[in-house]
Amino acid sequence: MDDIEALRRRIDDIDRQLVTLLNERAACALDIGRLKEQTGQPIYQPTREAEVLSNVRAANGGPLDHAAMTRLFERVIDEARRLERLAAGHRDRSDT
Repeated sequence: MDDIEALRRRIDDIDRQLVTLLNERAACALDIGRLKEQTGQPIYQPTREAEVLSNVRAANGGPLDHAAMTRLFERVIDEARRLERLAAGHRDRSDT
């Protein structure tokens, strides 16, 4: 049981690190949204999103497979795009 508790504490530590990193990434997305608004660039940029997913898969060493990592980052990207829209002054649309 001690091993399980130690692993759970490690997971809790990792989760806190993930929260910090995800919020740092979100702050970047807000800045990008403002810059896209200023420069007239579209929020949705499928080429860049494909590049992000490709980079994630290239960095993935498992044990999560590429499909699982892609699903996770697709959600991260969806939330980043939502923040970009908000930062650009667009209404929050969950459908895109």
